Amino acid sequence: MHYGFGAPCVQTRGCDSFIIIIVLFILLIIIGAFAFCD
Repeated sequence: MHYGFGAPCVQTRGCDSFIIIIVLFILLIIIGAFAFCD
């Protein structure tokens, strides 16, 4: 199961960039939430 999920990422170079974009998007939401609460 883990291999089947990781196989496309090994063949596709854009997988790492996709993960980074998701992480940055989550951080942006968290920062925005704190800024909105203040």
